[in-house]
Amino acid sequence: MVLLEKRDQPGGRAYVYRDQGFVFDAGPTVITAPECLKELFEVSGKRMSDYVEMMPVTPFYRLFWENGYSFDYSNDPERTMEQIRSKSPQDVDGYNRFLDYSKEVFDEGYTKLAHVPFLDLWSMIRVAPQLIRLKAHRSVYKTIEKYVKDKELRQAFSFHSLLVGGNPFRTSSIYTLIHFLERKWGVFFPRGGTGALIKGLVRLFEDLGGKLRLSSEVEEILTKNGRVRGVRVGGEDHEFDLVVSNADVVHSYTHLLKASREVEPSRRKALGQSQSMSLFLIYFGTNRQYPSLAHHNILFGKSYRELLDQIFGKCDAIPEDFSLYLHAPTRTDPAMAPEGCEAFYVLSPVPHLGNLPIDWKKQGPIYAERILDYIESRYAPGLKESIVTQRIFTPEDFKGELNSHLGAAFSAEPVLLQSAAFRTHNRDDHLKGMYFVGAGTHPGAGVPGVVNSGKATANLILQDLQDGRLQGTV
Repeated sequence: MVLLEKRDQPGGRAYVYRDQGFVFDAGPTVITAPECLKELFEVSGKRMSDYVEMMPVTPFYRLFWENGYSFDYSNDPERTMEQIRSKSPQDVDGYNRFLDYSKEVFDEGYTKLAHVPFLDLWSMIRVAPQLIRLKAHRSVYKTIEKYVKDKELRQAFSFHSLLVGGNPFRTSSIYTLIHFLERKWGVFFPRGGTGALIKGLVRLFEDLGGKLRLSSEVEEILTKNGRVRGVRVGGEDHEFDLVVSNADVVHSYTHLLKASREVEPSRRKALGQSQSMSLFLIYFGTNRQYPSLAHHNILFGKSYRELLDQIFGKCDAIPEDFSLYLHAPTRTDPAMAPEGCEAFYVLSPVPHLGNLPIDWKKQGPIYAERILDYIESRYAPGLKESIVTQRIFTPEDFKGELNSHLGAAFSAEPVLLQSAAFRTHNRDDHLKGMYFVGAGTHPGAGVPGVVNSGKATANLILQDLQDGRLQGTV
């Protein structure tokens, strides 16, 4: 079993930048559902704790609004209810009913279906009654609106779909399961950063006999007579009987499989899907600390729906307003920065390149200054003069470095008609030996989504091997 990685470090998007003693995780940094990670080790007869230490993050998020209100979002029921009661007493009962609803969605959408491959329309029809009963056609925000009346609290309980690339006003209410998932298992951070989790996973992979090859970008997936026969790397052909692509699905179909006529229906489907938003990121280290910030901070801007309409629609310029995610890992692991310092990254959702085709090389530094000015003026006095290292990552980097179609950060947008069987299938319908994992497949983006996509695909491969559909090397 061979893992081919384009970049010079393992992990793909979970890259690590290091500079002057600062450690910057490129992402993902919100680690939920640790049970699915533990299972990866346990099915191999190993213990995750022997490979990586996962530390609980409290609060999960600290939410800030421009009117001065803040909310600590955690799995402490009493503290949560105390904050809701203080802000909007009328919403206490509504929140409890929403929590019951999110648990039911979790039981149906995550526990039963997250690891199950959807390979045809009939697989969707079988679960249609549950989706109809749970009103999956309704958006995340519309669902929250039914239970919670306060404006800020509605934002507090609906922003989660943004963490997997979805607009709360368009994403299916099924994604409210994230709320219960976090309440059930918590939010965690690996000691040493996300890169430490990747190191643990690589060690497990190699302990099981896998081989990792870095700086080995796949140029083409080779096919013959309706089946995969290998890959081309560095101009050399390597024979394999099956290939699992974790690359962006559009990139896989339009570039890696460009010579395969068999996948044309799948290629058209992938190209026809609306894409998630992109992201603009600034990684920066400071020579002072900001203890008023939590590990995960959400900074809401002036508008909510209006801004999201701009981010997920066509526009002529970068939106004037922004809502930000500010990551401060030294709250949980001080070793991510030199003593007395902080390692940060700030993330701003922006339109993908198809909706906003601007020159980010020119506009990126200007936008970065706007963001840092904003954070300094409201949340971190003296920020800019304390910065000792800084770098940015733009939608053009998502496209060029990560091969993401249109620079989208989370692959296909997670709307109902691009979910489950409507998403790219974990096994290609037309090309034998071709499989997919990652954000573009079922169940979608985010750490639990990507890990469960791997579980669904692994089960398909085992089934196909047992049925005699496949044999040989991986």
